[in-house]
Amino acid sequence: MGFGAILITGFFMLVGWIVSSRLKNKFKKYSEIRLTKDLTGADIARLMLADHGIHDVKVISVEGQLTDHYNPGNKTVNLSPDVYNGRNAAATAVAAHECGHAVQHAKAYSMLEFRSAMVPIQNISAKVINFIFLAMMFGAFAIKGLFTFDTALLVIISCYGVFALFALVTLPVEFDASKRALAWIEDRGIVTPQEHDMAKDALNSAAMTYVVAAIGAVTMLLYYVMIFMGRRD
Repeated sequence: MGFGAILITGFFMLVGWIVSSRLKNKFKKYSEIRLTKDLTGADIARLMLADHGIHDVKVISVEGQLTDHYNPGNKTVNLSPDVYNGRNAAATAVAAHECGHAVQHAKAYSMLEFRSAMVPIQNISAKVINFIFLAMMFGAFAIKGLFTFDTALLVIISCYGVFALFALVTLPVEFDASKRALAWIEDRGIVTPQEHDMAKDALNSAAMTYVVAAIGAVTMLLYYVMIFMGRRD
């Protein structure tokens, strides 16, 4: 990995840390405000799934903080303890958001299906690029004819192309899940207008982590494309 790539990675790691810290502070703030309806995140999740006619998805608790996610493989809505047991606007927002992914899955939302199909490609790309960087570190190019720098650049560009596409596809998936969540909790009367604004603010902060990741992936892709094009001049 070149010096420029290290700088870009370091910059986006810093930005990501700032966004993540801001997100944790928001969730902490909104977790201290008890929901008027006095429902836990688990209650919210089960109710939203039932309202959408989804009866084959389980709501379970998983360890960690902000580890909440929907697993389409085994059809589970996985909620961290603070969300699973929480009776506040933050827990409501997260639980409904993850159920938004379950609704996407049930309705065969095209972008979610595309992202799910990309997961194995993303994993393979990560292994390939790690191998390439290790090879560069240990001087594989010193062995004549085994590996050229241009070939390595093309492989790196291909891998970062996959990363960038995956990150960009993730954006509409996450924004759509939040949109479904906010619409449902409002229509169902789960939250007051003030609680709805807090839930929306929390989800917008969470969405920024995906925006930063997407910008970072695209920037790295463009960086290596520019290096490759510069070598062609």
